[in-house]
Amino acid sequence: MLAWLKIPVTTPDLAEPASAAPDPVRPEQAEEFIRLYHAENPEAGSVSRRLRAVMLEILRTGTYQHTEDELVFGARVAWRNSNRCIGRLYWRSLRVRDRRDVRTADGVAAECVAHLREATGGGRIRPTITVFAPDEPGRRAPRIWNEQLIRYAGYRAADGSVIGDARYADFTATARRLGWPGGPGTRFDVLPLIIEAEDRRPTLHTVPGDAILEVLIHHPHHPWFAELGLRWHAVPAISGMCLEIGGICYPAAPFNGWYMGAEIGARNLADTGRYNLLPVVAERLGLDTSRERTLWRDRALVELNVAVLHSFAVADVSMTDHHTEARRFLTHLEREERAGRVCPADWSWIVPPLSGAATPVFHRYYDDLRLRPEFVYHPAERPCPGPA
Repeated sequence: MLAWLKIPVTTPDLAEPASAAPDPVRPEQAEEFIRLYHAENPEAGSVSRRLRAVMLEILRTGTYQHTEDELVFGARVAWRNSNRCIGRLYWRSLRVRDRRDVRTADGVAAECVAHLREATGGGRIRPTITVFAPDEPGRRAPRIWNEQLIRYAGYRAADGSVIGDARYADFTATARRLGWPGGPGTRFDVLPLIIEAEDRRPTLHTVPGDAILEVLIHHPHHPWFAELGLRWHAVPAISGMCLEIGGICYPAAPFNGWYMGAEIGARNLADTGRYNLLPVVAERLGLDTSRERTLWRDRALVELNVAVLHSFAVADVSMTDHHTEARRFLTHLEREERAGRVCPADWSWIVPPLSGAATPVFHRYYDDLRLRPEFVYHPAERPCPGPA
């Protein structure tokens, strides 16, 4: 339910130099956050005293350090402010792993693996974020090139066809150029992590199999569905966005919730630029695909989503459906309004990709604002696809 952004795929250019060193923190952004934190956490003490300390630190070093409580609050509010995420009802439950002392590529990779193991919870997925070192004036923090910690490779053949996830064919080629030998060549080979640390040289890091929970996809009424050999990973851990809190950028801050079924069944497995499975499912269902007005795509799409939801339920892995999540979002919206806060939302993203008009979020408009703290995407810095 956190995998909600879609950024156009760009072809990596390994020869392109890294961006310039980060700029100093803007004092007005720091003040805005500190005042917000103290307004919502009055037990934190004197806001004026904290502001004086922060401004002095910025004046002396060009940046400042968040307290642990400020970091936790900032990460959670960044989720609360994510206008393209339908699953924000549980923003207060986000577990924050403070790893700001980690700057090496090996250290980042190890903590990403630990993140996956902790977040997976044996199938009871836990909303989790791991925050690595921030950018500082004259010193770039580590970057994770992958848009999610777990994604499947796409192997492009000479004829232009792709085995695996077509969306990640370019990223797979980049990993190969960096020395990745490739996996077994299946449609679901997990890509390695590509991490850029302080020396700015991207390095490869394999995600061990015991850190990846996958669900085999089958259908409650069509035994042939299992013959398609479909699967999907359980944890949507976005790693290609920057967490910005009070003017400080944390470029490596992977975070996850759990999946909404339509993200897999109506997008990842169904999109023509991904696995494009609707024609295959329609054929096995015996549908008439000769004309669009038979609605064969719609019928195949529903059965594909039924299979995904059923499979995760049988495997006892956390997942929600789009009807339930739409109602939960309106509950979140009502809570935010009672708290006197604006709840930003992008209608085109809040409405699910399946049966949109049948969900309550379809029938109203929203305040599409940009609030801070926030998760942002810096396309010029990341030679990889954005979250999907």
